[in-house]
Amino acid sequence: MKTYALRLRPGQDLKTELIHFVSEYQLQAGIVLTCVGSFQKTSLRMAGKDVVRTWDEKMEILSLVGTLSAEGVHLHVAVSDGEGQAYGGHLVEGCLIYTTAEIVLGDLEALKFMRVVDPATGYKELEIGKRHGG
Repeated sequence: MKTYALRLRPGQDLKTELIHFVSEYQLQAGIVLTCVGSFQKTSLRMAGKDVVRTWDEKMEILSLVGTLSAEGVHLHVAVSDGEGQAYGGHLVEGCLIYTTAEIVLGDLEALKFMRVVDPATGYKELEIGKRHGG
């Protein structure tokens, strides 16, 4: 596994920057190893709904998990507010960094992640392949 570390700065959009990073470094089977930091604005798509909930307040990033490839990213994030109340959901654009986001990513060098429409769900779901030479 090849590893990468990056730091996002105030005002950057977490999902947008991760998509850019995947493209720039040509990750084919990326995974999030860890992420700590904070948001000044948080936008999450809630479970099982097409509704995006947005908070315009400072939130701590508790966890970021997901898979990344040129064909798409699938990321979930958990955050907490100033009272320690936790929220989680599907990461969408609009999560803006407050002070920092310190992120470590891995790229599974023998694998290739693809997104293919699954007839059972109707969504582009993860399909795992092998890299040529891997």
